[in-house]
Amino acid sequence: MQAGRLLDAQVCCQQALTIDANHADTLHLLGLLSLQAGQYDAAVEWITRAIRQAPKPDFLTDLGDILLKQGRDTDAVDVFDKAVQLEPTDARLWRRLGDALVDAGRASEGVLCFQHALGLDPQNSSDAEKCGLLLHTLGRPGEALPYFKLCDEMRPGDAQTMFLLGRCLLDLKRFDEGLPLCLNAYKLDQGDADICNVLGVALQGLGQHERALWFLDKAVELRKDFTGALNNRAISLAYFRRWEEVFASLDLVLEISPENLKALLNKALYLADVRRFDEAFKVYERLETIAPGNPDVEWNLSLLLLLTGNLGEGFRASEAKWSAQARPVYPSFAEPRWSGEESIEGKTVLIYAEEGLGDTLQLARYVPMVVARGAQVILVVGSAARGLLKSLPGVSACLQTPFTQATAFDFHCPISSLPRIFRTELNTIPVGLPYRDLLPKSRLDAWQDRVGLHRKMKIGLAWSGNPNHKNDHNRSISLDALSGLLEVEATFFSLQRDPRPQDKAFLSERRDIVDFTDGFSDFIETGALISCLDLVITVDTSIAHLAAGLGKRTWILLPYNSDHRWLLDRDDSPWYPTVRLFRQDESQNYASVLARVKSALNDLTG
Repeated sequence: MQAGRLLDAQVCCQQALTIDANHADTLHLLGLLSLQAGQYDAAVEWITRAIRQAPKPDFLTDLGDILLKQGRDTDAVDVFDKAVQLEPTDARLWRRLGDALVDAGRASEGVLCFQHALGLDPQNSSDAEKCGLLLHTLGRPGEALPYFKLCDEMRPGDAQTMFLLGRCLLDLKRFDEGLPLCLNAYKLDQGDADICNVLGVALQGLGQHERALWFLDKAVELRKDFTGALNNRAISLAYFRRWEEVFASLDLVLEISPENLKALLNKALYLADVRRFDEAFKVYERLETIAPGNPDVEWNLSLLLLLTGNLGEGFRASEAKWSAQARPVYPSFAEPRWSGEESIEGKTVLIYAEEGLGDTLQLARYVPMVVARGAQVILVVGSAARGLLKSLPGVSACLQTPFTQATAFDFHCPISSLPRIFRTELNTIPVGLPYRDLLPKSRLDAWQDRVGLHRKMKIGLAWSGNPNHKNDHNRSISLDALSGLLEVEATFFSLQRDPRPQDKAFLSERRDIVDFTDGFSDFIETGALISCLDLVITVDTSIAHLAAGLGKRTWILLPYNSDHRWLLDRDDSPWYPTVRLFRQDESQNYASVLARVKSALNDLTG
């Protein structure tokens, strides 16, 4: 329609209606003319009248588009739904209904529409891509993957398609497949900031932070206001403790997007890492204003509360983790969760250890307190802890994670919720369990015979934990780094299961470390050996909790940013009376720590 002739066209249509007031095409045309004039309500009225006369799919589609422009998403969905009922084999109409459902916040239903459209038009790569993108956005990468693979088959060698498939594989932790695809996509399109950002995140997941930074810097160079890449860049910078750059990157995000939740969360975490606690708490206050009740905020705040000694508030706030994005793995039970308020007299409570083995050993002390309320307890723990904890008084059954065995119970409860239920504060931490009493005498005697009598002090060593632990690069050390301790007049025993290759090689060359770890099948064997020793020196791993729980003198080497359970600036632990803590200072290396340990050992053995 030429400019200035719109009004003339509307007049012509009005005249035509004086001849046939119900002419559907004329009514429809008047609606389109009204739309072009920006008269949305009039456009809806004219096209609705046209549909009454002739409910054509095209009329319904045009009406749905106008309703979407008005923000009437629900009404638009109804209109597009009528269109597909009239022409159920028209893939185009299914796409329009899918788009409307997505706009209305009903993405899961939108996926079904695009899947239907793809069934009608199997060679349409756009439909396959839309299905993949929607499923990926919905957090269902496993379901998205076949659609991205289909796109790749239809559009081989396309950089964007290769990138989408690679990103999906990376989200599924299939790094060996996903990373090469994303790298190939980058080679084909080196100006795509999104590809650079995803490569950065993938390399972070592989612990390759130097390479990650290169791609994240490139992403920011390509798109100066790319807040996602700036935030991810801060994560890798933090790995290298380049704190000034970390905060500069996050502050730039917050200049662009002052209420950016991820940037504020990371800023609070890193402020705590550099011990600027007052500033960290202020950021959490801001977060609670911006996103009240957000579970990720509450969970992160709980860790800072626990670290700074506010156990009561910390354990209460930590319950938010069950709704957080990175929530712990916990089974779905039909039975109710025990909150601590319900009476459990005469009831059976299943206590599930959803945390690591160290946490399980630390928190198992609460199980007898549950039994004391008149309950029978079914305990579900990791396989290494099962043999030890099955003998706890009041435990009717001790099962192994992951929990698959059918068994009857009245309530369930995560083991990490027990400190909150029993209102734990610093001065009310329950006494630990006498784990030595749970060890079979036959195993204790067998290990005593194996260790034999030594006039020298017998010292157990453990130097690394689970490599998948998020802070493992800070807490674990190499056996070579401990070698200076071997100069002390003592007999040393390895307590390290599955040593890393370089440590295994070191062990094979040394004759001054006794290694019985091939006989370690669970904490019964490890605990029995520890019971024969005089001292255990370990990093922060499950061995620390086992040794301390056995009442053995235990020296724990801690990184500067240690786990919350060890609190701040103290060399003892309210959880374990026989523990002595050796902490890194601001230099954040273990050299000074090991020097202090060696000096303490010389005092002890001299």
